[in-house]
Amino acid sequence: MSPRLRKFVDRLPIMAVVKPDRRNKKDDYYHIEMREFRQKLHADLPPTTLWGYNGQFPGPLFDVKQGRPIQVKWANKLPSRHILPVDKSFHHLDTMPEVRTVTHLHGGETLPDSDGYPEAWYTRDFREVGSYFEREVYHYANDQRPLTMWYHDHAMGITRLNVYAGLAGMYILRGEEEEKLPLPKGEYEIPLMLLDRSFNRNGSLAYPRQPQQDPDSPKLPDPSIQPFFLGDTNLVNGKVWPYLEVEPRKYRFRILNAANTRAYQLYLDNGGTFYQIGSDGGLLRKTVPLVQLALSPAERADVIIDFSNYPGETIHLKNDLGPDADPEDQTDDVMQFKVGKSLSTEDESKIPVNLSYIPSLKNNKITTIRNLKLSSVPDKYERPVFLLNDKKWVDPVTEKPKLGETEIWSFVNITDFPHPIHIHLIQFQVLNRQPFDLDIYNETKQIIFTGAPTPPLPNEHGWKDTVSAPPGQYTRVIVKFTPYTGRYVWHCHILEHEDYDMMRPYDVEE
Repeated sequence: MSPRLRKFVDRLPIMAVVKPDRRNKKDDYYHIEMREFRQKLHADLPPTTLWGYNGQFPGPLFDVKQGRPIQVKWANKLPSRHILPVDKSFHHLDTMPEVRTVTHLHGGETLPDSDGYPEAWYTRDFREVGSYFEREVYHYANDQRPLTMWYHDHAMGITRLNVYAGLAGMYILRGEEEEKLPLPKGEYEIPLMLLDRSFNRNGSLAYPRQPQQDPDSPKLPDPSIQPFFLGDTNLVNGKVWPYLEVEPRKYRFRILNAANTRAYQLYLDNGGTFYQIGSDGGLLRKTVPLVQLALSPAERADVIIDFSNYPGETIHLKNDLGPDADPEDQTDDVMQFKVGKSLSTEDESKIPVNLSYIPSLKNNKITTIRNLKLSSVPDKYERPVFLLNDKKWVDPVTEKPKLGETEIWSFVNITDFPHPIHIHLIQFQVLNRQPFDLDIYNETKQIIFTGAPTPPLPNEHGWKDTVSAPPGQYTRVIVKFTPYTGRYVWHCHILEHEDYDMMRPYDVEE
């Protein structure tokens, strides 16, 4: 358990935009180094040893324009030993270097050789590389619709550890049409990266070497992978429980859940409203007012909060832990807003009703409907191994959509908790969810629906790349596979599940 830390004593860090190392007529080039460093994450903690892009946590903010390609060299300058316990008992990790990295631009429409395929890993200075490694410099075309993305490590079997160590950052793609909207801009538009961590008294990151286990079960490897992980503090932009001084006006917040496992149920303790204008894949059709905002790991929400009626007040961004929460659990607090009493300039921004045009994929010809089971089995140590369609990572590819074709993927969750499912390369649309009797399924393997399909939530009526698939339900999404062919992956974005073994390759074919 982390040492007791005071809340709302550190100012929220504002992410600085990284500048290209060089520019030409065709594209921009960035050299980003992954380094080990020390950073104070709370006033009462000693500096924490972390890994970060350009030696900072979160990594530098990319703020780039639609239609302007960039090249990024994600240079590994990390040491050969990990700062966290590495379980080498699965995926033949004992045959691989302990520290290896590969960066994935989450939400990006990216060629396969720049997507961050888990087996395209490499070590410091590219001395050793994985079987799918192809290039040192990644290319991002930036020709998709504007959206909030993020980048993070995706190395085979240690994604949970590399991201927990700090290898994550945010990436904003801007477009002219969106810029014309009267949304809050400049210093009144703030990206927020939310995640949880635990700490030792010396400030170092705390992450369990082994999960708790029944004493009669087989002895676990040491270290041994966790089935999930929840930290006991919340961080925003690299600070534990920070505060932000705001004016009594409208602000735009691009919120990312970058936690390993934790899903957030956000609300404002003054009963205030989130006006959600965007999700994973950019702007929604219409603004959706919400009093509670749910974010599974890797989901993003673009929201406006209007502080104009609260001059001089203090407002807290809270996390609803539910009625059965441990009273000692302090992760119900996320951050604090201190509203000033006056404006520096007149607030001319507005909250539009209509935002963007999103064509419905339901009008497309459907070529394939796939029912994809989310399940688990025990391994030889009786640890849960979470699977996609009863397949492991090493099994032959079974999903082979054709370029340009539209499919329906139904995630059939027969486990007892939700899984956030992410598909690389594309943005999809949520069709519906439909409950079935999980007890009957466990007894007979038959699907008996217990209700009609329910439409997506109001703030899911847009483009998504990650969707929460609740237990005992079909979660149906419709996907058009474009614009590239090649090998990609789909997986649960609970990082402990992704690492072992809830991730599968898929091929987009000609």
